[in-house]
Amino acid sequence: MDRDALVMRNRKIAEAFHSIPLQHHIRHGLLRGVALLPISKGQASQQERILLIRPDHLGDMLLTTPAIHALRQAVPSAEIHALVGPWSAGVLADNPDIDAVITLDFPGFNRSGNPNLSSPYQLAWITARQLRKMRYTSAIILRPDHWWGALAAFMAGIPQRIGHDQRDTAPFLTDVVQVKEPHAVMQSVRLMARWTGPLTATDLAYQFHYPDEATDFIDAYLSNRSISHTDHFFCIHPGAGTWVKRWTGRQWAQVADTLSDQLDATAVITGTDSESHLAKEIAAFMTHEPIIASGDTDIPQLAALFDRALVVLGPDSGPLHLAAAVDTPTVALFGPAAHAEFAPWGPADRHQTLVSDIGCIGCRVLDWGQDNPENHPCVREISVGRVLEAARQVVSI
Repeated sequence: MDRDALVMRNRKIAEAFHSIPLQHHIRHGLLRGVALLPISKGQASQQERILLIRPDHLGDMLLTTPAIHALRQAVPSAEIHALVGPWSAGVLADNPDIDAVITLDFPGFNRSGNPNLSSPYQLAWITARQLRKMRYTSAIILRPDHWWGALAAFMAGIPQRIGHDQRDTAPFLTDVVQVKEPHAVMQSVRLMARWTGPLTATDLAYQFHYPDEATDFIDAYLSNRSISHTDHFFCIHPGAGTWVKRWTGRQWAQVADTLSDQLDATAVITGTDSESHLAKEIAAFMTHEPIIASGDTDIPQLAALFDRALVVLGPDSGPLHLAAAVDTPTVALFGPAAHAEFAPWGPADRHQTLVSDIGCIGCRVLDWGQDNPENHPCVREISVGRVLEAARQVVSI
C-alpha cells in the first residue's frame, strides 16, 4: 500500500473509531435525565474545601500540577483534596499543595473492566454518599470528558462543580468552561480562574516533589554501578502504554551508542519490570553496555534519577512528563496522540517534540489492537538523526 493510500485508510478507520456508538447515545440520554433529578445540596463546610477529581495515570496527573499550585497560591487557607486512582497517588504523595489524597478505583481507568453495566453507576452513588460527608464547597473535574466524576460530584450535592463543556460532563456542572487552550496544562489552569484570575504559561510553576530518601536511593544505586556525581549519564525510557507509540529497539540502540560517545556518558534504560524486555532488546543491539534500570525504581526514585540525567528521551509517555517536572531536558517522540496538547511542558528549546510528516499523524487512536504495525509507521518514521540532533541541542543549552 502506498503512503497516500495508507493515510486515507487510517483516517477512515480513525473517523469510525471516534464516532459515537449507540450505547453512548443511550448513556447520554440517561445522564441528562439524572441531571434533572432534584438532588439536595450538601451542607458545605464553613472552611473552603475544594475537591479535585482526576482519574488518569502518571502523565496526565503531572500535567495537572501547575494548575494545582496556582490554586494553592490563590487560596492558601483552603483545604485542597485530590480524588485520584491508586495508580497515580504517588504523583501527589509529597506535593505540598495538597492536603489530602483520596484514592478510588475509577471505572474505565482501572484496566480491569467493570463487573457489569450498572457497576459504574452503583460506585458513583456509593462514592457520592462518602463525599457528601466531607462537606466540600467546590469540586473541579480536571479531565474534560470525565462524566463519571461530574456525576459523583452532582449526586454528592457539592454546591459548586466546575468542569469542561463536554457533552456528558456539562449537565452535572454549575460552571462550564470551554476547552480553548491547546495544551492540557492550560486547560486545567482555566478551571481555576474563579480563584486565580486569568493566568499565562509564564505565571506557572511546574515541579515534582520527591523525598530525600529517593535521592539517597539513586545516589547509592548509581554508585553501585560505578556512576559517580561527576560522571554523565542520560536516560532512555522506551516504553509507552501502547505499541503504536513505540520506537524500535534497534533505533534506540543507535541513539544510545552515539550519545554515549558524543556526550561521554552512560545510557540508563528505564521502565517498569514488565518493560524489561524492551531494555534488553535495546542492549542486545548496542556496542556500549547500558545500565538497565527497568523495574528498579518507584515514581519518586525515577524522578531523582531523571533529576541527575543530562537528558531523557522516549516516546509519548508519563515518565517524559516526570523528567520535565524535575527540569531535565527531554526529547519526546509523538505519533497518534496530539502533541500540541500533551507534549512535555516547558520551553521548546529544552523540551523538543518530534513527529512524522505522515498525513494521519495525531489520529488520537491509541489502541489499534491486532492491526499490522506496518500500517502505523508514524513514530518509527522519525529518524535516528533527528533524535540525535534534538538531544544534542537540548543538552547544549
